[in-house]
Amino acid sequence: MTTTTFVFDAYGTLFDVAAAARELAEEPGQEEFAEHWRKVAEVWRLKQLQYTWIRAITGAHTDFWEVTQNALDNALDVVLLNGEEHRELRERLLQLYWELSAYPEVPKMLQELKDAGLNTAILSNGSPDMLEGAVKSAGIGPLLDDVLSVEDVGIFKPDHRVYELVTKRFDCKPEEVIFVSSNGWDAAAASGFGFRSCWVHRNSGDQVDRLPWKPEFVLEDLKFVADLRRV
Repeated sequence: MTTTTFVFDAYGTLFDVAAAARELAEEPGQEEFAEHWRKVAEVWRLKQLQYTWIRAITGAHTDFWEVTQNALDNALDVVLLNGEEHRELRERLLQLYWELSAYPEVPKMLQELKDAGLNTAILSNGSPDMLEGAVKSAGIGPLLDDVLSVEDVGIFKPDHRVYELVTKRFDCKPEEVIFVSSNGWDAAAASGFGFRSCWVHRNSGDQVDRLPWKPEFVLEDLKFVADLRRV
């Protein structure tokens, strides 16, 4: 089956989710936060994912922006940076999250896919306005055919209704799609749906998740994603 469509998870795959905390740590007057930014970024992302799973299982859906704020509050509590004196810090982190940097190889990779005549899209837990902000900030809008959000079905990944948004939008079969995610569980679930999936593991210490499905491809970054169209 010929590959017609490349679909990407957004946060952690195209956009660097640690960028908000890292950039704040580099701002003048943030010496205290600079000591904790890595832990804040780690817990923030972990809780963000955990809260989406719990909400999906229990049917307590909300938009990703609320989940993101809840997860940040937990992260700040963990490193004891909660309280009124850190309200400005919290607001600055949330502001920066709307302006996340794309990984350096993203524009070139997407351009290669478009030059090859392939469909390109984002499929994300993010709410439409958050995704619009990130795409605009990264300047990759012209390289994407669509930005698909779970808000269209009202449940977070890895529910199969989310992945089905792709086949409906591009009128294609699952096996025509290569789905790319930095989340091993996401790549596995996409494979279970029928996509050819690629897990991008930027952390060399990560291992393939022990799940019924496995990603077909494993890469360290996005530089050679366009080559997968020939496989």
